[in-house]
Amino acid sequence: MSLSSGDHRLVVEALGREPTDTETALFENLWSEHCAYRSSRPLLAAFESDGEQVIIGPGDDAAAIAIDDEMVAVFGIESHNHPSYVDPYDGAATGVGGIVRDVMSMGAYPIALVDSLYFGPFDRDHSQYLFEGVVDGIADYGNAIGVPTVGGSVSFHPGFRGNPLVNVGCVGLTNVDRMVRGRAETPGNKLVIVGNATGRDGLGGASFASEDLDEESALEDRPAVQVGDPYTEKLLIEANEALLDQGLIVSARDLGAAGLGGATSEMVAQGGLGAELHLERLHQREPNMNATELLLAESQERMAYEVIPDDVETVLAVADRYDLDASVIGEITDGNFVCQFDGELVVDVPAELVADGAPMEDRVGSTPSEPIVERPTIDLDTAVERVLSSPNIGSRRWVYRQYDHEVGVRTAVRPGDDAAVMAIREADCGLALAAGAEPTWTEAAPRRGGAAVGLEQAANLAVKGARPLAAVDCLNGGNPEKPDVFGGFRGIVNGLAELCADIGVPIVGGNVSLYNDSEYGPVPPTPTVFMIGRTPSLDIPRLSAVADADVVLLGDPVAAGAEGRLGGSELFSILDANGRFPELPAEPSTTLDALLDAARHEATVSTHDVAHGGLITALAEMVTDETGLEVSLDGNGDAIETAFHERPARAIVQTTDVEALTVAVDDRLTITNLGHGIDEGRLSATFAGSSIELGIEQLDDLRSTIDRALH
Repeated sequence: MSLSSGDHRLVVEALGREPTDTETALFENLWSEHCAYRSSRPLLAAFESDGEQVIIGPGDDAAAIAIDDEMVAVFGIESHNHPSYVDPYDGAATGVGGIVRDVMSMGAYPIALVDSLYFGPFDRDHSQYLFEGVVDGIADYGNAIGVPTVGGSVSFHPGFRGNPLVNVGCVGLTNVDRMVRGRAETPGNKLVIVGNATGRDGLGGASFASEDLDEESALEDRPAVQVGDPYTEKLLIEANEALLDQGLIVSARDLGAAGLGGATSEMVAQGGLGAELHLERLHQREPNMNATELLLAESQERMAYEVIPDDVETVLAVADRYDLDASVIGEITDGNFVCQFDGELVVDVPAELVADGAPMEDRVGSTPSEPIVERPTIDLDTAVERVLSSPNIGSRRWVYRQYDHEVGVRTAVRPGDDAAVMAIREADCGLALAAGAEPTWTEAAPRRGGAAVGLEQAANLAVKGARPLAAVDCLNGGNPEKPDVFGGFRGIVNGLAELCADIGVPIVGGNVSLYNDSEYGPVPPTPTVFMIGRTPSLDIPRLSAVADADVVLLGDPVAAGAEGRLGGSELFSILDANGRFPELPAEPSTTLDALLDAARHEATVSTHDVAHGGLITALAEMVTDETGLEVSLDGNGDAIETAFHERPARAIVQTTDVEALTVAVDDRLTITNLGHGIDEGRLSATFAGSSIELGIEQLDDLRSTIDRALH
């Protein structure tokens, strides 16, 4: 570990002396891109994070949103991209463990997980190896700790060949009286570490996450990947609850990036305080660990608590009851951040300097040009077959069957729908969750695509009757030192910020992951959005088709603009064609309100968002063994445009009263009658004069690409 020459000079100027070796390593990790957001922080000011429902916004381990006057949803999202390339199983598993502890540290009990996963082309053996390892890691960890994985997304794209993305989100519940913060409160209070013993795993993980990957990384960087222990995490979850029940936690932080040094320095810096740590007191599992290793190792399943001195013995007793080790490693002070090791002073720096003093980078970004429009010739039957059999479009059953998505008995709408819904019985409502991104959209048009990703997640909630409350994001990009890469990253930030401001959804936290580059080049700019919303009840419209109910399309049948229809679509991605991404609705807030009112209408029986894969994909996903659809749409374009363009914020709605639904939507959205449901498992569809007919067996066969390959 070493500081750049420029950073070293700044540290020397600030301290008035040369830093010790341990201080150098501490600054190198906490001033890394992964921890300090040196390239991205200037852009993040574009996000609006306030709202009457926002209790805690950016800056803590997770955000807190009011569900009602008492109940609070705590949620966050994190990336574990580089570790999951080097060791897909442990990299993904520890990503789950880390985001769960982030939620716990705010005083919440975790109730659900989501994961958004991005890999190279599915037909590559290495992509399938990474995919299987990541899913296994998420499943084994989440299942073992008893937190259901209920939603997310999976994408396969050439831009992720050498650098997959693994973004994991968690939501938890608490009430206003049990909440804690990650900000130290009072000098003289003790710092107690509870959980696993510290080893050398994950050493330098924060700096490792701020580097490009190469073909040697899988071997050379394995020591930087943490190793998870879900059974200890489960004990830690329950111990944390016991400590909260007894009011023993003043403040808390998860030991994540940069380990003990990151958690404790950030905790005291936020409180404008300092700390004195005695590193040798930390419980250890490996012999002869030095000060730097103890301070920066990222061993998992550990929490840092600020505790009143009189409560320390009680905290230790709770830890012992749950068979967890604990160490009193120091106390809060009103001075510097100080670390001693066997009587030697190894760190003595201002906490604010190390935790929040990294200089920001003044990056230059170029604006990507609009692609040249191409229009390959393809017939409807062939296009339908290729799109529905794409691993980006087909069934995700293989993925979510690995997960226990019903543990905790709160899952009211399970994986496979537009959004998951968790029962919040304490507030007599539902909490809807949606997460994902579409790399083809943001690659085609970073700014408009970033806005479209936010709009799609909001629409996923709205069509299930949930009003969006807030969002967190995981902003993934390549090397920000390259102007074209940084320009694309800046585009997704600005597009997402503008859209969320327009629809009144605050961005209340998240994560930035840059330097996602490999020998194949940078990843597409990928803004995973994790959005939550509230449903007034658990009476949620189904996704599957209903026999005899009428079928309507809410939203324009064909995207505006003769050249702006198929850009960014899955069809164009398959055909390796270019085009402009569709224009978004002029009034997205009005559009979402109309979708919400339609979903909540008493005559509505089923709903499905239309997005990736276009209208034909949404229709196909509604067909079951017993029920299907007969539909026809002329539109204003040809059959291919009508079936496959991906302008977001449209929905298929089945209703028993089209006239009443039309009155409820009240001209806010175009309503097009498509046809009706049938009591037979098939899809009969006509687009601009071209017809297709697909039975359920053929649909299942087309959409089972992942299942077939992995069985």
